[in-house]
This record gives sequence, C-alpha cells and structure tokens, in this order.
Amino acid sequence: MEEILQTNQEILDAIPHREPFLFVDEIVRCDESGILCKKTFTGREFFYQGHYPDYPITPGVLLCEAAMQAGAIFLSRFLNTSGGRESDVPVVGRMNEVKFKQIVRPGEEIQMHVTLKDRMKDVFFMSAKVTVREKTAVTFEFAAKKTPRI
Repeated sequence: MEEILQTNQEILDAIPHREPFLFVDEIVRCDESGILCKKTFTGREFFYQGHYPDYPITPGVLLCEAAMQAGAIFLSRFLNTSGGRESDVPVVGRMNEVKFKQIVRPGEEIQMHVTLKDRMKDVFFMSAKVTVREKTAVTFEFAAKKTPRI
C-alpha cells in the first residue's frame, strides 16, 4: 500500500529536523520498500555564503543529509513517533560507498530515492541515490538505528 505525505506538518511530525537544517520539501512516494522525496535549494540557504561565494555549489555532505532525512521519514513508520519526548528518533551509524557524481547548484531541485535493503532488530540498512536534472548526483549506503529520545 502506498502512502503519500503531502504537507509540511506531516514531514515535521515524522522527523525531528527543523530549519535551517531541514532538507526535505515534499514526499512524492512512500511505500514498504522505500521513499522518494524532493528538495529545491533556493540559493538563499546559509551555506552558499561560504561554499563558494564566487561559484556557489551545494555541499555534498548536505546532499547526503537530505537523503538521510528522507530515510528518517521512511523509518518513522517503524518508530514510536507519538510526538512526546519519549518517542524514538533515527540516528545514522554509518555511511559506505559514497560517490559524488554531479554538482548541485542554487535553484536546482534534487530527488532523494531511499530504499530499505535490510533490517536487523532496530537497525535499518538503506541505499540512497540523489538525482539532479535526471542525473545521479550522489549514491551511498547507510545504516540508521532506532534511538530513544531523551
């Protein structure tokens, strides 16, 4: 069964990230195998001031962060996210095989494709692909663990 989250509030309810470190604008598709999300970098984000002032590009680590936030939204279906302080949050434990392939510039939209590969108890193994202009910008694998919020 496909689930589509359409409002910003639903994104905010699913993950603890907030501005200026929220890198998901829209959930396009979410089902039992993974999630597809979008983010448009406007050029007004804080990091473009120094990365790089004369040739602004989106830091690769933030492309990875955007995909991991998409993964966290996907994982919210497995977590106790009742909204209380006792609810679970996903925390990344590792990243592997990171490959940067395309530069993302201000004003461009990325798509974050995250797929669940395996689960061992409270640890989720996922693969991510971020695309821009229908080209692969970054690929990587990561693992996230369900962690109680304190």
